[in-house]
Amino acid sequence: MIRTRHNLTEKTWFITFTCFEWISLFEITNSYHLVYNWLNVIDQKYQIKTLAFVIMPNHVHAILQLPESVKSLNTIMANGKRFMAYDLVEQLTNMGQHEILNQLSAACTDKEIAKGQKHKVFEPSFDAKPVYTLPFLHQKLDYIHHNPVSGKWNLCTEFTDYPHSSAAFYHDDKPHPFVTIIDYREVWG
Repeated sequence: MIRTRHNLTEKTWFITFTCFEWISLFEITNSYHLVYNWLNVIDQKYQIKTLAFVIMPNHVHAILQLPESVKSLNTIMANGKRFMAYDLVEQLTNMGQHEILNQLSAACTDKEIAKGQKHKVFEPSFDAKPVYTLPFLHQKLDYIHHNPVSGKWNLCTEFTDYPHSSAAFYHDDKPHPFVTIIDYREVWG
C-alpha cells in the first residue's frame, strides 16, 4: 500500500478517518470519549488546536490547526488511531461482541499479524486536505456540522443538537464540554 506523506507547509487541515468497513464502532461501544481524549492529547502534547469536529458513529471529521513544530501529520494520525483501536477492542471484548471482533481479526493480513496486529479497527489510511482558503474552510465547516442530519444520518433533528460536534459552539455560542475549540475566525482573521 502506498502511504501519502502530507506536506506540512499549510497549517490548517481537514482530516477524516473511518472505522474498518464503516462499522459503527464508536456508537456500538459508546466510545466517543476516545476521540475527545485524542483531541485533548494532541492539544496538550503538540499544541494542535481543534477548530471544528464531528464524531459520527463510524468516522470522524476534524479541522485541525498545526503549529510549526509538527513535522508529521501521518505520525499524529497513526498514533491516535492505534491507541483508540486498543480501547475499542477492549470495549468490544468487554461487551462480548465476538462477531465484530472476529470480523476485525479476519481482516488483518499476514504481514499485519506478523507485526503483532490482531484487529483492523480503522481503515488503513486517512484523508487529509490542506485548507488554503476561507471559502474552502467554510465549506468544510458546513459539511462537518450538517453531517449528523445529512444523507442516511438522522442522528438529531437540529444539527446544533448533535452532542459530538462543534456546531453548537459556532451557531449557539456554547462551549463544548469535552474539547477546547479554537474559533477559526481567531486563526483566519
